[in-house]
Amino acid sequence: MKIKPRHPGQPRRRWSLWRGLRSGSTARPIALAILLSLVGGTSALAQADPFAWFTHLFQPNPPPSHVMKPIRPRSEIHRAAPKHYSARPKPSSRSGEKAIEKADDKTAAKPSEKAAVAPTYFVAVLGDSLAQMLAQGLTEAFADRPEVAILHKAKENSGLVRDDFYDWTKAAQDLLASGEKIDFAVMLIGSNDRQTLRDANGAYEPRSPQWEDAYARRIETIAAMFRDKKIPLIWVGLPVLKSERLSADASAFNELYRENAAKAGATFVDVWEAFADDSGQYNANGPDINGQIVRLRASDGIHFTRAGARKLAHFIEPDIRRNLDEVSPPAPPEITNAPAPSDAEAPASEPPAETQGEAAVEPVPPAPPPPKPIAGPILPLTGPALAPGAALATKMDAQRPPADKARLRTDQTPQESTGGPPPGRADDFAWPRP
Repeated sequence: MKIKPRHPGQPRRRWSLWRGLRSGSTARPIALAILLSLVGGTSALAQADPFAWFTHLFQPNPPPSHVMKPIRPRSEIHRAAPKHYSARPKPSSRSGEKAIEKADDKTAAKPSEKAAVAPTYFVAVLGDSLAQMLAQGLTEAFADRPEVAILHKAKENSGLVRDDFYDWTKAAQDLLASGEKIDFAVMLIGSNDRQTLRDANGAYEPRSPQWEDAYARRIETIAAMFRDKKIPLIWVGLPVLKSERLSADASAFNELYRENAAKAGATFVDVWEAFADDSGQYNANGPDINGQIVRLRASDGIHFTRAGARKLAHFIEPDIRRNLDEVSPPAPPEITNAPAPSDAEAPASEPPAETQGEAAVEPVPPAPPPPKPIAGPILPLTGPALAPGAALATKMDAQRPPADKARLRTDQTPQESTGGPPPGRADDFAWPRP
């Protein structure tokens, strides 16, 4: 197609796409390609069917087909049914039956073992609420001795002053007259005794001379009751208290306990320093029986925690154990070796084991000795003196026989016999004479 040149005075013509298609043979394929792209044709579709684009141009789009994918059946989840703990079925094997029989025998033997060890030694703990905690500590301390029973005879809020609330003199008399077995007694009282004392002669202010005389008589009267019944009594002193005023009164009470309880044969145990710091003042924390720093006193500054009650019992425990060993010494360890059959019990007609072709029965080895304890028994420093004259050691020369003395004299070196080394020897440090 030839395009005529435009005259300079002629206006410019605008060619449209359609006019180009009609007039130009070269641009027709290009226009067809653009139309094909507009109607959505692809090269693959044109190659498969060259006239498909024309059919698709005048044919409406087909409705979208909703093809549903096949639904897979879900696998069923089988949950386990809840277990009902019912009785176990009996095993069919003989070994299972034997195991159950052994377990039943052990279960049945446990209550019988507990019932077999009946308490034979009874410790009565008397006093106020501090004595109640002491009884708990003693119960824990003697857990390894089932034959020891701790009798909780303490009364909360009681004391030796207010006999109108609880008369300890009458209570101790009734306890000893009841016939109840008591092998040892412990008394801890006084935390509620900072009050006015009244008797038949009048009323006395705390810590006045008349008050102390009446209070001392009650201490001695109670201690004498246990002495007459030949029951050992330990009178435990009051511990240091948080209040300085109460602590000063408790210290004065301890002096009365120490003096008057000893008159009637009781033993006084002082626990003041065990619950005080280095300066003798109140300290709620301190070492327990294992040496660990724990809280020993309650928040009120009077009572004890569980660790404190156990530590309090630690100072009374040695005296009780010593008396327990005197009354009922521990049984020797049982010999586990089976006794060998005697010759009289063996049948005479039976040939020896060697002639029967059987191996000879080896003798049972002796039982190993019991393991040594990690530490020896705890000996209180405040206990009675066991050595004559309370001497820790004596001179060896006074106990050495004369023969040993003579032997020592003959075994002396020349230096020891002459009084010094020979002159000129290396150890001769004598000053040279001019």
